[in-house]
Amino acid sequence: MNVDYKVRLHSHDIQYGSGSGQQSVTGISTKEDGNSYWLIKAGTKKECTRGIPIKCGDIIRLEHITTKKNLHSHRVSSPLSGKQEISAYGDSKGEGDNGDNWLLVCRTEFWKRDDPVMLKHVDTDTYLAVSGRVYSNPISGQSEVVGEYSPSSPHVEWITTEGVFIHPNDFKAQHHAHTEL
Repeated sequence: MNVDYKVRLHSHDIQYGSGSGQQSVTGISTKEDGNSYWLIKAGTKKECTRGIPIKCGDIIRLEHITTKKNLHSHRVSSPLSGKQEISAYGDSKGEGDNGDNWLLVCRTEFWKRDDPVMLKHVDTDTYLAVSGRVYSNPISGQSEVVGEYSPSSPHVEWITTEGVFIHPNDFKAQHHAHTEL
């Protein structure tokens, strides 16, 4: 969830009508919407081992649970504010490209459930953010998610909310964990 705007990172099988034409990524205020759940993966395309803490400074990917596409960015203008477009990209198996890699930026050694984090796009050095602009049809009321060029830009901090959280010493079975940002 974006710390400032209190909207959850969201995607759905709706493509942008401009820019890349890839699957759109937005922010929504609704809690516990299945389209706001994301699986954390390693930037190497491998799955993270269940129960192993994710280190600050790690490169990760976020796979949209419903559509299997990865959180993605590239040098394309966002639809409303003209900042950098954030999309969801990849095939039905969760395979995308280097534009899906995000650097986890946080203040401690590991990503903790209640600590704000920033996600820095590896290819373009932008930070996942919310612009404050709101879409009309067909995604009326949803917030524009963008890439911002500075870590001191407003609205670049995110915190985990609803989801499945695995305690570090509780990983007897190898299952997926997913979370909502």
